[in-house]
Amino acid sequence: MPYRYLDDIATADAAFEAVGTTVEEMFMSAADATLGVMIENPGPIACSEEISFQVVERSLELLLFEFLQELIYRKDALGMLPRVSSVQIEKGHSTLILNAQACSIPLDQVRDRLLTDVKAVTFYKFAVDHLDGQWRATVVLDV
Repeated sequence: MPYRYLDDIATADAAFEAVGTTVEEMFMSAADATLGVMIENPGPIACSEEISFQVVERSLELLLFEFLQELIYRKDALGMLPRVSSVQIEKGHSTLILNAQACSIPLDQVRDRLLTDVKAVTFYKFAVDHLDGQWRATVVLDV
């Protein structure tokens, strides 16, 4: 499993550690973990449409933070849970550019599977590290 939930970091929130051999794999793992906090067993749920979106930031940490915030925003504003299928990260002049592909799961089709309403990503214990050839992110979600 490319992520694991951390019960000992925040008692009132949801925390996880996402890993990957590449930065993109770590971002995908973090997206999967975020979706897993919100909905029970999202894997077999059919998607309604394919979407793409872009996030631009100056650091890898802020890029991950804003990427996860974008997933939560789409749930709240559009009533869709994005299941991310690919992530590409490029270096711009002074920024990092993330391009993501996802499929949208309409909230009204999965109300009976909803677990937790994630409100936001927090900076509490938020970290991105590269150790021993593996990328690792620690994330706490406000629920």
